[in-house]
Amino acid sequence: MHDAVLKLWPEIEWIQSPALRQQVTKTWQRALELSPLTPDDLNRIPFTLLVPNCPTTFMEHKRCVVHIARKAAESMTEFMGRALPIDMDTVIAGAILADVGKLLEYENVDGKTRQSKRGELLRHPFTGVALAIECGVPDAVCHIIAAHAAEGDLVKRTTEAYIVHHADFMAYLPFKNLGK
Repeated sequence: MHDAVLKLWPEIEWIQSPALRQQVTKTWQRALELSPLTPDDLNRIPFTLLVPNCPTTFMEHKRCVVHIARKAAESMTEFMGRALPIDMDTVIAGAILADVGKLLEYENVDGKTRQSKRGELLRHPFTGVALAIECGVPDAVCHIIAAHAAEGDLVKRTTEAYIVHHADFMAYLPFKNLGK
């Protein structure tokens, strides 16, 4: 499973901290162990069930979010780093893990992706945080998982959480306008 995670996520190598790299990898491994989905499914299933006939896969969306978040954090550091420190490892790890809980929220039945029974009760920010805590992921990264979606509107987001939140919505909201 370790090799499957690294194949899905070459961006894990961007994380400078060996311990955090291992925790992120372990979280994805654990999610795949518990999920009804396979690594191959992640390259086929839609990234969201909220957009009918979503034309972008889970991994296309997720990897795009990680790239957007990293580039945004780099630009913010370049121009505002003196006044606004940003932990790049936290941004990258948080972006990689933000939707890991969807592996417990989604399932495939008769070739169609749908919300699982667990997903009806616990959205992916909750299951994602549970997985991450189990794997020793630091609280600053768990905060990003918890705060990246609408649930995060109820908490005070860190700078790193704002970056991932906005990267995620930049790669999501335009799809809501398709077909309208």
